[in-house]
Amino acid sequence: MRQPLPRVPKNRIAVLIGSKGATAKSLRNASGCKEFIIDSDTGDVEVVWGEPGSYDPVKAMKFPNVIKAIGRGMAPKAAIQLLEDGHFFELVDIRKFVGKRSNQQRRIRGRIIGSQGKIRKLIEGLTDTQISIYNSTVVLVGEEEGLSAARQAIEMLAGGAEHGTVLNFLERDRRRSRIGNRQLDTIEIRDDRPSSPADSFEGLVPGLSDVSKRRSRRMRASQVDPEDEGAVEEMMELADDEEVSWEEE
Repeated sequence: MRQPLPRVPKNRIAVLIGSKGATAKSLRNASGCKEFIIDSDTGDVEVVWGEPGSYDPVKAMKFPNVIKAIGRGMAPKAAIQLLEDGHFFELVDIRKFVGKRSNQQRRIRGRIIGSQGKIRKLIEGLTDTQISIYNSTVVLVGEEEGLSAARQAIEMLAGGAEHGTVLNFLERDRRRSRIGNRQLDTIEIRDDRPSSPADSFEGLVPGLSDVSKRRSRRMRASQVDPEDEGAVEEMMELADDEEVSWEEE
């Protein structure tokens, strides 16, 4: 099956191919595809999958995002992580916040990157994600929980929020996540339900089970007609040495 993939900008074609085709080979091996075709003139990309069962359909579904991430500035090694379970892709378009004005896009990119890349590194560290900024787009790769927080942080910065506000939000979110994980680690599931209704009643009325067994033996021994209410009532009377006690919980 031949599948077209997102076109790669011309200045990212060499990155996608890699030195002596090393990156393209790594992508082919990681995805399990049969062929990985890159047009070095146009940036068009196609992949050929083998027969059903010869490749992982989940990786086939994720592979277009791998190519899109590389095309949008993500390092190939980071983008390949998208093929792993639990790793996802997010793309934020800066134009939704400032339109097509290049000077405003440049200003937002600067706010997200920060001096010497400090803000981007802090967001990555607090969310365990990897972030790439390319022209008017921001690409994020990571696990679902951290990815959601990272996207919200990027959108807050693009919307004009102060750096301190954004970093405080990420720190609170990280603490909340850690507390939640600790609570999950310490939860003990207990099943206090009795194994049967009889066990439950025996706990409320100690000795009832033994008396019931003796009543049954006497009834069988005396051949009492169960339809004769008087005979049954006489048989069910407690003997002098029998006692049933109970207490409220």
